Amino acid sequence: MANQASRKAQIAIDRKNFNEALPKVIEQAIGQLSEETSDATEHLKKNIMYNLLGGKMNRGLTVLSTWRLLLGDKEPTDAEYYCAIVLAWCVEFLQAFFLVADDVMDQSITRRGKLCWYKQEDIGLIAVNDAVMLESCVFRLVDINFKDKKCYGNIIRLFHETTSQTEIGQTLDLITKPGENFCNFTMERYKAIVKWKTAFYSFYLPVALAMFMHDITDKGLHEAAKEILLEMGEFFQIQDDYLDCYGDPEVTGKVGTDIEETKCSWLLVQALQRVDQEQMNVLKVNYGVNDPVAVAKVKEIYSKLNIKKVYQDYEEISFVKLMALIDKAPSEMPKEIFTELAGKIYKRDK
Repeated sequence: MANQASRKAQIAIDRKNFNEALPKVIEQAIGQLSEETSDATEHLKKNIMYNLLGGKMNRGLTVLSTWRLLLGDKEPTDAEYYCAIVLAWCVEFLQAFFLVADDVMDQSITRRGKLCWYKQEDIGLIAVNDAVMLESCVFRLVDINFKDKKCYGNIIRLFHETTSQTEIGQTLDLITKPGENFCNFTMERYKAIVKWKTAFYSFYLPVALAMFMHDITDKGLHEAAKEILLEMGEFFQIQDDYLDCYGDPEVTGKVGTDIEETKCSWLLVQALQRVDQEQMNVLKVNYGVNDPVAVAKVKEIYSKLNIKKVYQDYEEISFVKLMALIDKAPSEMPKEIFTELAGKIYKRDK
């Protein structure tokens, strides 16, 4: 119990220091630009402050939490601690990049309880460039703080690889269309989208970054961690799909639009496995139609098929499976890395 209390206290301290480091991190991310680009600098600051903040920061804080657990009893230097905090913010910059771009592509309305960036007055499609600017901040920060460190190459490669994986997943998501009788909306395609679009960057990236900071490069350890974390990523995305349909926008901070956008959603894939012909006809006519009446008809089919119960059963079974996987994790990896992450996402409402 004492260890648990100590761990919670350390997490609280790390979160406080993470937040307090932001002004310095932003200063480094923006860099020393010339007078002739001062207007662009001010726009970038506005972009960062609007899009970087407002979320739970779980991805960034996972970097810090994992780094701390791998540290063990060793006391870090101030420089090492700051570098861990910088890398944690880098993940949040990357997340902001993905979200700003995704909201434009999906024509979403709200994000984190406020209007999407591209919906702001005088922004519009400037948001596309603003998203790329957020990504560039990641590599500037890594260059400034890690260029002379042994882990630099692994960290840079991981960011490039993860960005590519996520963009591939986004492509799969965007190009997957229903086809005749929703023939393309299979569980196999759904899992591929989730793995590439969400799981790599949301779960494996933060943990792998912390491992590389500690010069843990053993492929076996990374693969073992990846197996657990990709499973967790699938669990997380299915929750997102459920909350998109059934979550309270006041809590989630986002108005769900999966039905209107003809998304290959877990809920729809489950429904397709259970519908009769009449229900299939209703889905064919109404799924992907940007109209409240059509959306309501799709949700009515979900209700008749008891998709909420299907999800609740899945959540319980999947969590047991996930915890069994964690129990088999290599002894070199503290199990708290995975159990604390699992605890954050189990039965979440946002």
